[in-house]
Amino acid sequence: MKYLTGLFFKSISWLVHFSPKWFQSFLGDFIGFLWFDLLRIRRKIVLDNIKIAFPDLSYKQRVALGRKSLSVSGRNIVNYSHLPFINKENFKEYVEIENIHHIQEALSKGKGVCLLTLHLGNGDLGGVGLSLSELPVHLISKEFKLKWLNDLWFGVRSRLGVGFIPPRNSSYAILKKLKANEVVIFVLDQFMGPPIGVKTLFFGKETGTAMGLTVMAKRTGAPVIPVYCHERADGKQVVSCESEIEFEEKGEKSETLTYMTQKYTDKLESIIKLYPEQWMWVHRRWKKFS
Repeated sequence: MKYLTGLFFKSISWLVHFSPKWFQSFLGDFIGFLWFDLLRIRRKIVLDNIKIAFPDLSYKQRVALGRKSLSVSGRNIVNYSHLPFINKENFKEYVEIENIHHIQEALSKGKGVCLLTLHLGNGDLGGVGLSLSELPVHLISKEFKLKWLNDLWFGVRSRLGVGFIPPRNSSYAILKKLKANEVVIFVLDQFMGPPIGVKTLFFGKETGTAMGLTVMAKRTGAPVIPVYCHERADGKQVVSCESEIEFEEKGEKSETLTYMTQKYTDKLESIIKLYPEQWMWVHRRWKKFS
C-alpha cells in the first residue's frame, strides 16, 4: 500500500513538474476556484477573518482578497510537485533567500536560533531553501494519524534536510536542537488556548497564541529571527529574513511571557499586512480564549 501510494503521488508529481508553467499556474488557480467559489470550503470563515483584520473593506473587496488567497494556496499545492526534483544544485531556481546573514549571525552566538514564521507563501519550499543553504533547520509540525500519509508528507522534506519535531512533549527535542546550535522553526499564527497559549490581540481582536517560542527564547537565550515566504510575480518563492527581535523581561515571568508573545504576534500581523493575499485565511484564528 505504502509503495503503491508513493508511486502514484510520484507519478502525479512528475506529470505536474514537467508540465508547462502556464498550465501549473492555471491548475493552481483552478484548485483555488474549486475550493473558494465552487465547493466553498470554509468560505465564510475566510470572509469573516478578513473582515476582522480589514474592517474597512467592502464585501466585494473581501471576496476578491479571499479568492486571491485560495489561488495562492492552490498554487502552493501544485508547487509540492517540485519537491521530489529539487536538490542542492537547482533549488535556487525555485527559492530565493533574502538576508540570510541575519540567521548566520544569530548562529554565531552559539545558542541556536528560533525562527518566527507563519502560514504565508509556500513555507515548505522556504524550509527546503533554508536547509539546502546549509542551515540545520527543524520544523515543529503536527503529524498525520495515517502512517503512510505521514511518511509521504514528511519523507521528501526530510530527504532535503528538513528535520521535524512533533508538537506534543516537544520541549526536550527543541532544547536539544538549540543546545546543538541548530535552527528551530516556530509557526505562530494559529490559535492556541490555555494552558499552552496566552491571551493576545491580533488585528485588534482578542485571541490565543502559543507561548512556546517565548518560553524557549527565555530559557535558552536563543535569538528569535522573523522569517517568512512570499510568492514573487514570476512564481518564485522568496524567503525574507529579518533582524533579531530583542528579548525583553517584564516583571513577573507571566508578564514576560504575555508581553513577548504579543510582540511576536504583532510582528506577524505586520507581515500579513504586506502580503494579505498570501496568508492562509482559512484558519479559525479568532476562537474564544477560555
